[in-house]
Amino acid sequence: MAWLTKDAIDFLAELELNNDREWFNANKKRYEASVKGPMEALAGEIISRMKNFDPAIDMLPRNAVFRIYRDTRFSKDKTPYKTNAGLSVSSGGKTGHGKPGVYVHLDARSFGIASGHYFLEPAQLTLMRRHIAANLPEFQKLLAEKEFKKTFGSVKGEVNKVLPAEFREAAVKEPLLFKKQFFYWAEYPPERALKNDLPEFVLKHAKVAWPMNEFLSLGLV
Repeated sequence: MAWLTKDAIDFLAELELNNDREWFNANKKRYEASVKGPMEALAGEIISRMKNFDPAIDMLPRNAVFRIYRDTRFSKDKTPYKTNAGLSVSSGGKTGHGKPGVYVHLDARSFGIASGHYFLEPAQLTLMRRHIAANLPEFQKLLAEKEFKKTFGSVKGEVNKVLPAEFREAAVKEPLLFKKQFFYWAEYPPERALKNDLPEFVLKHAKVAWPMNEFLSLGLV
């Protein structure tokens, strides 16, 4: 079965050009049929399959899918809608920063699958860096693992220009300590999301990310 159809991509492309309430309200049933509904169905399938290796996951499919409505209260950009669809499945819940699972992203130009720690509070970042610095050989072994490199390349994220003094020596051996985010992202053409094997494809990425997730999460315990 096709979990998503081309109309999901077309809808998101058209929304970029018509990001206003009048257009969205006229196309809301299309959004629900082509984007929201299929994303919830996909989330349900991913939740079911991920429980096989992460039994602590306890989510409803609708709670895994991100809302399309933007929070514009503190933003200069007042467009009311996101122009992407996304879902996140994790034993920590959709926004469970301490327990990464898998994130799925679709917009008009790309399909992405990600995992890891996208957001860390300052205290969490310090703990994460200490954990990595104290276990550099294990971290570097996970980075070099064949499937991880093939799938994600490396750890991604924004970097700090200056590190606290306690990490500078370790950062000579591992520059990734400069990062303030520790996530991994695989990107494909949007049409890749239209294939029948979509759940298997997402789960493959989740399983590849699992050992690194387990290692990094130990730093936040």
